[in-house]
Amino acid sequence: MEDSGISSFWGPVTSTTELCEENYAHSSYIAEFYNTISNIPCILFALIGLTNALRQRFEKRFSVLHISNMILAIGSMIFHATLQHVLQQSDETPMVWEMLLYLYVLYSPDWHYRSTMPTFLFLYGAAFAVAHSLVRFGIGFKIHYVGLCLLCIPRMYKYYIQTKDASAKRLAKLYVATIFLGTICWLLDRMFCKKLSHWYINPQGHAWWHVLMGFNSYFANAFLMFCRAQQLGWEPQVVHLFGVFPYVKIHKPKKQE
Repeated sequence: MEDSGISSFWGPVTSTTELCEENYAHSSYIAEFYNTISNIPCILFALIGLTNALRQRFEKRFSVLHISNMILAIGSMIFHATLQHVLQQSDETPMVWEMLLYLYVLYSPDWHYRSTMPTFLFLYGAAFAVAHSLVRFGIGFKIHYVGLCLLCIPRMYKYYIQTKDASAKRLAKLYVATIFLGTICWLLDRMFCKKLSHWYINPQGHAWWHVLMGFNSYFANAFLMFCRAQQLGWEPQVVHLFGVFPYVKIHKPKKQE
């Protein structure tokens, strides 16, 4: 949206995407204030997940996955704070890398040729980063990203129907609920921006998308950690921090500790 009149520290907007929030309304250093700070919950949730993965010695793939969530959130903060095209890639490229990591975590347990999948995904991610730095994809990026997300659905559903634990199934349901609500917020922000911008209080749909996707990533990671621990015979349980916040606790056989 147009600037509020406060001078811009970062100069003119050069990004191909602008959201439904008045630019520089609160600070000359932050273009979209709410879209920037709304990434903080994702960083905190990823930090909790990373701490749990390291403390219980889950496979390194889960530590990398939590770190990728943090990198994505930090990249999103940088982009929304500046609205510069070169920094837009710090948001969009990690989005693709993160989905490639999810594809690896989801499909690698049943992949017979162990070296081929990570090699292919690494080369694909590197090639995309180079291409994205040279070409402004626009709608093509969104279609590509949605396609990667859709590839994850069959395996997530397979894990869901194979899991008998009610608490683990609840994690999967929370994952679906948060992505559904987040998508509604994103669509409303995109489709009705002109009307919403004239409201006395802008509901900040894209900022709520960030918050809900922070929860969504955490629930997805916790569910996948449970499923993988079950595959490895680690007797996983979903327990709750302070009786509220869910995380996965495992009991490894002594010979695997």
